[in-house]
Amino acid sequence: MKRLLVLATCLFLSILNLQAQPGWNWGDQIDVAKEKNAIYTDMVKVEKYSEAISPHGWLLENAPDLNESLYQNGAKIYEELAEKEKEASAQEKYQLKAMEMYDLRIKYFGNEASVLNRKVYPAYKFYKNDKAKYPELFQMFKQTFEITGEDFFENNFVAYMDVVRRYKTVGGPISDEEVLDIYTSLSEILDKKLLSGKNLDRVNNTVENIDKLLTLTIDLNCDYVESLLGPKLAETGDFKVASKIFKLMLQNKCTDRSLAFDAAKIVNENSPDFAISKFLGSRASRDGDREAAIDFYSQALGLTEESAKKAEIYLSLAKLDYQVGLKSSARTNCRKALSFDPSMSDAHVLIGNLYLSSFEECKQGEMKTLDYAVFIAAHNAFQKAGDREGMIKAEALFPSITDIFTEEFVEGETIDIGCWINESVILTKRTEN
Repeated sequence: MKRLLVLATCLFLSILNLQAQPGWNWGDQIDVAKEKNAIYTDMVKVEKYSEAISPHGWLLENAPDLNESLYQNGAKIYEELAEKEKEASAQEKYQLKAMEMYDLRIKYFGNEASVLNRKVYPAYKFYKNDKAKYPELFQMFKQTFEITGEDFFENNFVAYMDVVRRYKTVGGPISDEEVLDIYTSLSEILDKKLLSGKNLDRVNNTVENIDKLLTLTIDLNCDYVESLLGPKLAETGDFKVASKIFKLMLQNKCTDRSLAFDAAKIVNENSPDFAISKFLGSRASRDGDREAAIDFYSQALGLTEESAKKAEIYLSLAKLDYQVGLKSSARTNCRKALSFDPSMSDAHVLIGNLYLSSFEECKQGEMKTLDYAVFIAAHNAFQKAGDREGMIKAEALFPSITDIFTEEFVEGETIDIGCWINESVILTKRTEN
């Protein structure tokens, strides 16, 4: 008898366990609920969405907290029906019902950020051509972005920017500055995604699309950027305003303006960046501020491990030296550039020009063969660069056969060039006409 009692108890507990599956709340009519659930989910699997409505509706009414899948599947049912429906009023009903599924999912199961992240894109598809819905649509995207931040779904970025464009175009109360704030916030997240190195083609495509939508939303010519944001930067020196200005001026190709330089400095002080440091160095060099240019270029060197980029900076430093006649230092920087990028022909060209311009300061005035050998060194540098024009120019200034013979040198022998150049060359005669 005891044994039978134990078996009965175990059987009873097993039945209870089956009825109370984790994550499922079948309500008072367990068998009916299970039957309705099986019917509607089967209909969803075979894409008979209309036939899923009745059993799904029964569950919404009688077991609204059944399981989160009730609302996940519900959204799918009504979105599919809305997409296929041609009659306007019926389509609208399906759209409203689809939106209701997301709201009820939040009501019964919470997780608002995740659910809104999923709701906004279907809403965009439904209502992007309905001007009356633009205020609601804009607020929906704004709220979702505010609570999801960096978790904002990637397919929502372009949709959000397009909603902003559409709403502003029909006279919605969005200022140009608010548009820029939204755009900047989206861009900052996309920039981080690009730095991660994942899905670059897709992310770059998103970046390109929101950039286009921004230019379609507000007129961002350089003068406008200066008048809209220049005073604010001057007043606050704010990093985000500076970032916004620099990015917009970069897009509009007006980085030659002083505001772009001022904004770039603020950005670089707060978030040092190779490309911006290089830009600042170039601008300082152009403006004749050698010391500032060297500082910015030196900073850029410390912000990259890429050989090609280091070579670019050393070449820029070499050009700075060349401008003030520091030829030996210029050559040293050219050689550093070539140590990082041996294919950098511009470095060889600059060395060639350094030699080409050194005749007057290096000549001794005793033997033309020795004095004019500097042009052989220049020719050799141009040859390494593949600079045919430079080679011809240098070759025309080689020592003449008469000077070589008269001064008792032999073509093909090694000649040492002193001065700052301090190199040896193979004596070669000038081609005579």
